[in-house]
Amino acid sequence: MVLPADDASPPWSWNLVADFRQMWAYPFMVDAFRAGAIVAVVAAAVGWFVVLRRQTFAAHTVSAVAFPGAAGAVLLGFSAVYGYFTLCVAAALIIAIVRGGGDREESALTGTVQAFLLACGFLFVALYKGLLEGPQTILFGTFLGITTTQVTVLLCVGVAVLAVLALIGRPLLFASVDPRVAAARGVPVRALSVAFLVLLGAATAEASQITGTLLVFALMVIPAATAQTVTARPAASLVLAVLLSFTATWAGLIAAYYSPYPLGFFVTSFAFAGYVLALGTRALRGALRVRGVVA
Repeated sequence: MVLPADDASPPWSWNLVADFRQMWAYPFMVDAFRAGAIVAVVAAAVGWFVVLRRQTFAAHTVSAVAFPGAAGAVLLGFSAVYGYFTLCVAAALIIAIVRGGGDREESALTGTVQAFLLACGFLFVALYKGLLEGPQTILFGTFLGITTTQVTVLLCVGVAVLAVLALIGRPLLFASVDPRVAAARGVPVRALSVAFLVLLGAATAEASQITGTLLVFALMVIPAATAQTVTARPAASLVLAVLLSFTATWAGLIAAYYSPYPLGFFVTSFAFAGYVLALGTRALRGALRVRGVVA
């Protein structure tokens, strides 16, 4: 599937209504925006807890192994979607199992396995001669080829992830802020950690299909980190993370449609710009507070 006007990118008219009508005249773009909305909400909600729990390394590992999962599935003749979900969830379970050995052991093991699986991913790509532009699509994402069936799968998985996250949200928040006190109060900290890592795997597999395996980490972490920089209130911070993720994803889809560059680059760039702006605003307020300009 290719964009209109052959290989050239369509022109941006600065008429938002006309531009959206033009984009949404193509079913694949409608599916892309629907999939992007689902992925943005799920990634932000899970990512908010990732940042709060300081598990960004685990998130990076799970996102990295999505590449060999997708490449291996294609090599075996299956859809890349099955590879995303299978290896992401499996990696999350492995991390959950080894966490009992301590942070140092966890980091060493997951880093080693991550490097090996990435090498396997490039081997799978080399073995499957017909993959063509597949490596770039898997690594950096694309909005082309997203089908209504994929959107339905993303919606079902997203609803399941959000439902479980809502169910365990309060005790998970308690266990994330102070795990020792939570354990002393009878909160099943270990079980919550395992459940959350499985949700992380599912959310990563979802987002990888939009942003690519290399940049899903950015969509999952940057909006949440930005929101927690802006406000320490959990509810407000979570809502803000979802809004930032949604904005970055849809803005990235628009930019990618009107340019020849990868979707994942734009999504990450917009999210990063928001983070830089939040840090700059906080630094400015801190400087003004020191000078007594603001309370």
